[in-house]
Amino acid sequence: MSYIILALLFILSGFFMKYSDDFMDELGNVRFASILGVICGIASAVASIYSVEAAYIFIAIPIGNFIAMKIDGIHHVITLIVYIVILLACGIPNLSLVILLICILGTLADEVGHELISKVTQNRFLNFFFEYRFVLKIVIFLLAVCGVFNIWIFVCFIMFELSYVFAGMVFSRLN
Repeated sequence: MSYIILALLFILSGFFMKYSDDFMDELGNVRFASILGVICGIASAVASIYSVEAAYIFIAIPIGNFIAMKIDGIHHVITLIVYIVILLACGIPNLSLVILLICILGTLADEVGHELISKVTQNRFLNFFFEYRFVLKIVIFLLAVCGVFNIWIFVCFIMFELSYVFAGMVFSRLN
């Protein structure tokens, strides 16, 4: 699969992940949040089927969020079910448990830090670092530098993150 298509899937996944969350958290709109979650689940699953590196990322994110108890709405459950069903139907790529665990720990550190750091410190760097969840970005970058991931997956992940932030800004403006 071309990295352009993969980048588009990462962008769609990030955008609809955030937009779904905001529709649920801010407006309580379960139906629309779930529809957007389905789009996110489909984009994430297609990326995971075609790229083992994307599979590490898109499998680690829900597992890390589950452990951090951040899967807190029916829209998350629906998104996860869509993702899992598509992966099971099309085949889960062969994954290294060690690499997956590294990505899960990066996600978990981001989620726990995002919730706790601002409550325990006023350090602007740490607050910024965890507000924008830099642990997984660094993990993916290091995996790319070490040759485990292709550097283009890091670029795709940054595009995922930027589209996630952009979705939050669009949602705030429109609502």
